[in-house]
Amino acid sequence: MSDAVVKVVAARVAAVRERIARAAQAAGRDPASVELLAVSKLHPPEAVAAACRAGVGQVGENYAQEMVAKIEALADDPACASLAWHFIGHLQRNKAKLVAGRAALIHAVDSIELAREIARRSGDTPQPILLAVSAAGEEQKTGADPERLPELLAEVAELGPGVECRGLMTMPPLPERAEDSRPYFRALRELRDRLATPARPLAVLSMGTTVDLEVAIAEGATLVRVGTAIFGRRPGGDG
Repeated sequence: MSDAVVKVVAARVAAVRERIARAAQAAGRDPASVELLAVSKLHPPEAVAAACRAGVGQVGENYAQEMVAKIEALADDPACASLAWHFIGHLQRNKAKLVAGRAALIHAVDSIELAREIARRSGDTPQPILLAVSAAGEEQKTGADPERLPELLAEVAELGPGVECRGLMTMPPLPERAEDSRPYFRALRELRDRLATPARPLAVLSMGTTVDLEVAIAEGATLVRVGTAIFGRRPGGDG
């Protein structure tokens, strides 16, 4: 890993943190109330290591095997020793064994069957999860129907200590303008506000990416998932 790569990633991380701080201040929020998740999908372990050296403490992966491979590749890197790995993609039930217990947070749980499998794999150690909510009824995207969410929350609560719902996430349709995402982010926050209880505050709202993080923060995001602005375009991907 060259010093040049480390410097480039560090500059990008600093720029993203500045965007987060400005957006939070504009919304009358404490910048510390918004966490940065660096999305390293398809980028090599060296890029993750560079992000760690820039102060990134949380990284998100979309594929179970890729997450495990990177965890193993960086196991002996002191800079990555305290790195928290999040699983943010669509998790197939037969891959839950690879993720449960390794992920600090699983973002996109959208069925009781998947939650049950995660709980089974976690045993008595709570696995934090977020319930994924369908932003616009897009069949190709992960997410439970908002009307189904109260029932799903109740079902997850009955699974025992193996799984713990920390909040909600959503992924709107790819926007042409950042403002296009606002209705979806606002709907998720309002849904959380209706369903939260003192015993189940649903404190985490995972929403917002490189293109619309400012709008997400204005609408209450507590965690933004940023890939391109930190790592650049994905190798062989669409950015």
